[in-house]
Amino acid sequence: MPLGLLFQGFRRRPPQRILPAAKPLRQRYDVVIIGGGGHGLATAYYLAKDHGIRNVAVLEKGYLAGGNTARNTAIVRSNYLTVEGVAFYAESVSLFANLSHELDFNIMYSERGHLTLAHTDAAVRTARWRAEVNKHLGVNSELIGPEEIARICPRLNLSRHARYPILAALYHPPGAIVRHDAVAWGYAAAAARLGVDIHVRTEVTGIATEGNRAIGVETSRGAILADKVAIAAAGHSSVLAAMAGVRLPLQSHPLQALVSEPVKPVLDCVVMSNTIHAYISQSDKGELVIGAGTDAYTSYTQRGALHINTHTLDAICELFPNFRRMRMLRNWGGIVDVTPDRSPIIAKTQVPGLYVNCGWGTGGFKATPGSAHVFAWTIARDEPHPINAPFTLERFRDGHLIDEAAAAAVAH
Repeated sequence: MPLGLLFQGFRRRPPQRILPAAKPLRQRYDVVIIGGGGHGLATAYYLAKDHGIRNVAVLEKGYLAGGNTARNTAIVRSNYLTVEGVAFYAESVSLFANLSHELDFNIMYSERGHLTLAHTDAAVRTARWRAEVNKHLGVNSELIGPEEIARICPRLNLSRHARYPILAALYHPPGAIVRHDAVAWGYAAAAARLGVDIHVRTEVTGIATEGNRAIGVETSRGAILADKVAIAAAGHSSVLAAMAGVRLPLQSHPLQALVSEPVKPVLDCVVMSNTIHAYISQSDKGELVIGAGTDAYTSYTQRGALHINTHTLDAICELFPNFRRMRMLRNWGGIVDVTPDRSPIIAKTQVPGLYVNCGWGTGGFKATPGSAHVFAWTIARDEPHPINAPFTLERFRDGHLIDEAAAAAVAH
């Protein structure tokens, strides 16, 4: 071994800081963002980078990215069904693909391909419909049969005698996985370099209004004045909005996932099934990442019912019989906020100066860069970006719904 390399190995260095030391909480900011997860941090970054608004504070009641950003399965895709949904998620996937270079932070983006299985004639028709919509809008998706499925994912149980035999699948080659905490910390570091203040352990306890306009927030560390207040707090968005008298059409549900013990590479694509409510991928560490739909009851806890996990594992073992003897390592739960049409709200509210980014249901993480990009535009210009213009709060009043139930029925 060269002596120079040996010397560098024994040399003591101070630990490298991703974020600068915490700053004092100012009494006034141009924009206060409630929620220190991926969406909130990314919104602060785009406000500073694209719109030159750097007097921004991100407030997080717990630790950085400790909510849904840390409690998801990190899958990225854009094969949705509606014109509005496909345009939005295609923008997000495009931003994800170059995010490591933009942020100078390795987010471990790994393109795997995404299979949505069809077990019934109705599911095949829906998959064909989605494939045609995707192709028309420039998204790479196609309907494939059992032979092609076997080539892409040979470990799948394609027996015709299965309880739910696999008839076809919607194949989405750009489907990917990414390291969720790396996305959050990458955005946090980039935003901090641009002058954004990030405050953890700072709980928002009230939203101050004057003459029906939001003028700041009350926190566990004191009051803060702000020209604009933005909510990006996932499952708690409706609670925060209610502090300003805004009622959001949301229901919050626990959402669970779990991982197996790590094994050598056995699954190089993402597989999901709406029919049996399960999906699976393999992380870079070798763990099988497994999840299902939301718990049926409304709750603000980060813990779900045991029978959801057992049902999910039954489904996975049906799809992959050779995984039956694998041991589960851990499980976790998050809180998802679901709208009636399974599409998000990224908009101004009826309270001037108050903006919301919520209602992501089970698709929030994959929307992180795209959502934040258009949310920052909306906050800075006080008008929607063309991509998020349909995702208003008023659509529920006027009946202009964006029905994504067919493409977002399972957490994935």
